[in-house]
Amino acid sequence: MILRVFSLLIVLLLASPALAASGAACHGGQSFEQFLASLKQQAAADGVSPRAIAAASPGMVYDQGIVNRDRGQRVFGQVFTEFSRRMAADYRMQQGQAMIKTHARAFARAEQDYGVPPSVIAAFWGLESDFGANMGKLPTLRSLVSLAYDCRRSKMFEAETIAALKIIDRGDLAPAEMIGSWAGELGQTQFLPTHYFNYAVDYDGDGRRDMLRSPADVIGSTANYIANGLKWRRGEPWLQEVRVSGNVPWDQADLTIRHPRSQWAQWGVAYADGRPLPNDNMPASLLLPMGRNGPAFLAYANFAAYTEWNNSLIYSTTAGYLATRIAGAAPMRRPAAPVAQLPFNELRELQQLLVRAGFNVGKVDGVMGQLSRSAVKAMQIKYGLPADSWPTAELLARMRGGPRPNFTQQN
Repeated sequence: MILRVFSLLIVLLLASPALAASGAACHGGQSFEQFLASLKQQAAADGVSPRAIAAASPGMVYDQGIVNRDRGQRVFGQVFTEFSRRMAADYRMQQGQAMIKTHARAFARAEQDYGVPPSVIAAFWGLESDFGANMGKLPTLRSLVSLAYDCRRSKMFEAETIAALKIIDRGDLAPAEMIGSWAGELGQTQFLPTHYFNYAVDYDGDGRRDMLRSPADVIGSTANYIANGLKWRRGEPWLQEVRVSGNVPWDQADLTIRHPRSQWAQWGVAYADGRPLPNDNMPASLLLPMGRNGPAFLAYANFAAYTEWNNSLIYSTTAGYLATRIAGAAPMRRPAAPVAQLPFNELRELQQLLVRAGFNVGKVDGVMGQLSRSAVKAMQIKYGLPADSWPTAELLARMRGGPRPNFTQQN
């Protein structure tokens, strides 16, 4: 929940008849009541009992405000150092370490069962809800059916609604207990209902999978999802801060490119404290969330679990970094000088120019996801700029066809 507060700026739109009626367009003209009746039939065909459907029905009502939130969300334009300073703050690291001590038995069991280190679980727990303090206050069923009726992600939320009904049917949660974020996520690590149904485990032995109130269930369930849903590799690292030299070929700094640590060492990459990297064949990617003048990390195969949990590069890198801090790593080195970021409107303009140049950047939304970063790198190579995937004023000026900005390019 907390990550939504700090990594998303929710722009609330005024309800309108057009929005309210939009759901009918992708459901054969059905009213919400007709759509809901059909969805209940799907749930019954999928094995949900009449008892569970009847118990949930009073909460399955349409809420235009939820749809407005979903339509109006956009990622807040923060650079990684700002976001991580707030979200991976010392107090959250210390809380994570304290929770690992308090619930040592459950964490040890989860690591033995699933191979996921306690610090990794604790970092997600802290970022998602501050260890249960902020799980959201909205009725889950109302959110799910509203988003299922809306056309933007209808099939996804139809499946999530049926999964929520299965959770009720299994006896894990009663409908009235299902309170969470506006997007229907539940529990202290904010699981969508499909993840809750498939990966929640009863770690405290009370016969229920309760991710709202049971710390043991939260720890075991989160470890299960990371290991089996996100394919965590037991015993392997996920992220390590490094320092880079000017000898690094910047176009190799990409999550889609891996080299052995021995190769990165030859290019002048070392640990953040200056120690040399191991001269081994362990593959890793060089991650530069703010380009070559910002922080640098080696990202290993397990880092894919973070980008799968949340595909925002800022969030996933922060979560991985916080886990290293909880595990005892030193604070991140700050850039020697501020790293300039294009304002939101210029990021959108750059994306539009990239699309015009023939690149697929996904949604033109001012958010530099992996597709946008890859397109930026390709254009940097074309213009002979350092290809570190970081959008700069110089690249924007080149793509506009105007003169270069009057500044000295940093090396």
